[in-house]
Order: sequence, then C-alpha cells, then structure tokens
Amino acid sequence: MSEYLAFLRDRGVLAVKPYMEPALRARLGRFRDGPREFFGEVDYREPIAMRLHGFHWFDKAWMASEPASSPIRAPALLYNIFDTRTEGFATGWEEWAMALGLFDGRPRSRELVYILVAQRAARAIGDLRMHGSGHSLEQAAAFASANTPRGWLRLTGNLVRGEQHLYLQQPAYGTSYLVGKIQIEQLMAARRRQLGDGYSTKAFLDEFTTAGLIPVSLLSWQLTGERPAWLN
Repeated sequence: MSEYLAFLRDRGVLAVKPYMEPALRARLGRFRDGPREFFGEVDYREPIAMRLHGFHWFDKAWMASEPASSPIRAPALLYNIFDTRTEGFATGWEEWAMALGLFDGRPRSRELVYILVAQRAARAIGDLRMHGSGHSLEQAAAFASANTPRGWLRLTGNLVRGEQHLYLQQPAYGTSYLVGKIQIEQLMAARRRQLGDGYSTKAFLDEFTTAGLIPVSLLSWQLTGERPAWLN
C-alpha cells in the first residue's frame, strides 16, 4: 500500500486525498495458502496488481467525501449501473499504472497484468455466447477456463461459474471491463489531441473523476464537447 500510494504522489499521477488510503486499506484482504482461485493466484505473486483494480474503493470514498457538484450525480446510487466507467476504469488502471512505470523494478509483474486482461476477455466471450449464441452457463465457464492463461481459472473452483452466472443475470457486465477500458482510452486520446502539450495524466484523471460516475460516452461528451454519434 505504501509503495503504491507513494508512486501516485511522487510521480504526480493522481491527486491522493486523505480518505483514499483508509478506504483501500479496509479492503486489503488476507493471504490464502491455497488452493487459490484466479485472482488469488495473481495476488499471491504481485499484491499491488489487485490493489490497482481496487480503484473502486477510491471511487466510493470520493463519492462520500467529495460528491459531484451536480445535484443529480452527487447522491450515491443504490446500485452502480455504469459498469463501463467503474469496471472499465479499474481494468484499464492496471495497465495504465504499469505503463507509467509502477512495475519497472519488477518486470515479471507485467506478465500478470496481461494475464488479467486475457482472463477478462475470455469470460467476456463467455458472456456474449450465452446471450447471443445460446450457450449454456457450463459451456461459457468451460470456454473461459480453457482460454485463461496458466490454468488459473479452474473448472474445479467456484469463481468461473460464479462469474458466468453473474453475467447471465446482467447482460453485458462481462464485456464492460474491456469495452469500458477501450472507451476511456479513446477519451484519453481525444483529450490529448485537443490539449496538445497541455495534456497530462494527472489533469485528465482529475477532470475524469470529478465529472462523476456516469457512462463513459457521456463523460466523453462532457470532457471533449463532442456529441456521441449514437445521439445523432
């Protein structure tokens, strides 16, 4: 935790607020000797990796401590329906923090970030096949397990079927991790083109998080001033 937060402060990546550290420390979890499920395998090898996805807890603490100025966006939702923003950002944050140098001293940790991306892609295809191709939950689970590196998403475990059951209940949730990540990367690129040399990661993250927890397409409209094509 100390290394991660020092990285954010020292590199000027993100404005670190007093409430962020306690919010994340409250969710640290504990070491599990095994057998481990997929995320336990990652956490066992590089504890910071899953702390990155814990940006969710920064989001929740921010909503409680510094709610958006809009009276519509300020109240915390009973359920977060904007998965492309929350899950997409948390997934992307793993890779973006790596690109900013977080794992430069531990190159093997970079492998884990790409394994995380691969697992999200495998289970997303399972989600799509259940809703679009009539695949059963068991078929989706088998596909996700077979296409996750290193055999870490075991069919003998509980996670793989639990995830696919969740995606069966909430269509497109499984795809939101990568679709949201891509949408936010497109927004980053658009702001870089607009601002030129005035663009910085910290400034982007400040305006992005301050805008509130709304769909990425609407965040893009607000931050760039460009109307989304689907509204035309």
